[in-house]
Amino acid sequence: MEKTVSNLKKLVRAGRGLIPSDKVILNGKLVNVMTSEIYDAGVAIYKDTIVAIGDVTDYIGEETEIIDASGLYITPGLIDGHVHSECSKLSLTSFAKAVVPCGTTSIITGMDEYISVAGLPGLKELFAEIKQIPLKVFWGAPHTTPYTFPTSTIACNFTPEIHEEVQKWPECYGVWETVREGVQTENENTLGAIAVAAKNRQPIFGCAPMAVGKDLNGYLCAGVRLDHESYTHEEVVEKMRNGMHMIMRESEVTPFLVENIRAVTEVNPYLARRVSFCTDDVTPSDILQFGHLDNVIRITIKCGVDPMTAIQMATINSAEAYRIDDQVGSVSPGRIADILLVDDLEQFNVKLVMTNGQVVAKDGKMSIDLQAPPRSPVFTSKLKCDLTTKEDFMYKVPIQQGTATVLSMNSEGPFVRRRRDVELKVVDGVVQPDPEQDVAMISVLERFGINGNKSLAFCSGWKLKRGAMASSAAPDDNNLVVLGVDAEDMSIAVNFLIENGGGQVIVADGEILGFIPLPVGGIVSDIEPEEMAVEEKKLNAIAHELGSDLEEPLMYMFFMLITAIPDYAITDVGPVDCIKLELYDPILDLRED
Repeated sequence: MEKTVSNLKKLVRAGRGLIPSDKVILNGKLVNVMTSEIYDAGVAIYKDTIVAIGDVTDYIGEETEIIDASGLYITPGLIDGHVHSECSKLSLTSFAKAVVPCGTTSIITGMDEYISVAGLPGLKELFAEIKQIPLKVFWGAPHTTPYTFPTSTIACNFTPEIHEEVQKWPECYGVWETVREGVQTENENTLGAIAVAAKNRQPIFGCAPMAVGKDLNGYLCAGVRLDHESYTHEEVVEKMRNGMHMIMRESEVTPFLVENIRAVTEVNPYLARRVSFCTDDVTPSDILQFGHLDNVIRITIKCGVDPMTAIQMATINSAEAYRIDDQVGSVSPGRIADILLVDDLEQFNVKLVMTNGQVVAKDGKMSIDLQAPPRSPVFTSKLKCDLTTKEDFMYKVPIQQGTATVLSMNSEGPFVRRRRDVELKVVDGVVQPDPEQDVAMISVLERFGINGNKSLAFCSGWKLKRGAMASSAAPDDNNLVVLGVDAEDMSIAVNFLIENGGGQVIVADGEILGFIPLPVGGIVSDIEPEEMAVEEKKLNAIAHELGSDLEEPLMYMFFMLITAIPDYAITDVGPVDCIKLELYDPILDLRED
């Protein structure tokens, strides 16, 4: 309910029992995350707001709907403290269909992938979409876009001047993903966004993997409130001792929870009160197989954390970290009625999900019809880059025949790329990729019609024996990325995406083997989560047939554009040394025969 004087009067009367509640939950056990108690209690709901807990018999009128929670626990809806829903390849509407039945009722996100392809007009369309879905989206304005260092090319650059406008929007809840590199390099855009936030009293959300010691101190002096990226529990402890809220992340792609939670189970149990959860990057297959934040709670309990504390981490802790606890995070009078009924706290089986006072999911399935909105040209325009030839993906050098020593970016999991020096053959002036040595070519093409940039470098870790794969969904800038061991197949893959409006594709021996269309901005789709899970499994299986043993070969590939991940990355401006924050030459030495 909008907080008008008229509505506030109704809520006050409803809280005093002068107006009957619309719904009342009876016979349940309330998990009170504010006091760490579990006790018999009911919940009274007027419109979309909780107006009473405890004995709520006086709140029942002739038309009050009774929800019987016998044998069930009443908990707040779960909050994902940092998620790029775009990485699921699902639109916001489709993403809601995937996570709401798992008990996730709120997410904090920057929607930065959408911004990179559709700018502020696209963002405003998303705000309209959010109003129609049963998933609350607390938006943080990206500290700057792009996040890349050096700066890559995207459709919309977020500047301090834009922050002057958007931080005053009612949809804005802070400054999103303020990366350590932006602070340490004293980037004018990043510090400008923080300065605007100081005037507007907006919190600063961080992203500082491996920040310790003096680097951490400098980062915190910029005013960063919380962080969602820590690789070890020692890092978690240091950050928390220095005043940060910690958002521990867990998904199949980002499995950091078991290590990070050791800060609580082995070092200091009192740290738990300022720990919350996020999934960051998650796939539909992951959600449908394991769950979402409900699964994170289960993992946490298995690690030795008691159920009450684990549930607090998924609810009130996150709400307090992001300063939204006046709206969500607890089952308390005055909060929005985002409520779960759960049959077992340790297994955390979600039986019913209520958002805004309405039942929206039961027994793991949506119970309401949810349709995506029509998409405007802001999200349906084509990729604006020229068709390629195989020569675009041949690394040419000034010798005809011989040997090249090259720096290959070696992927050691999705969030670490190390230097690997490899000797490759030079044939007719072209450095040859070598499947036997696990060396492929990787290229990023600017796709917004701005400058036509193309980059080319070497990478390892995918073990492709033949073919190529490409994606127009590729955070953080969502340019077109292609990886392969055959230049002709790389060109075919890129051209196919250009001609079909974006998506993900795998090619081998000149043949299209698999394709997932991503028609919304070239990064997401409105299809059902179950359908997307089937399609991504098909595409991964094809990559496995071509030799890759990575669980998520295409996701690992599109993470290569993120320059905040050590030690190497690639964008449309070239291959990047992520430690020095500068471009590098992948050719280390040439020897002519």
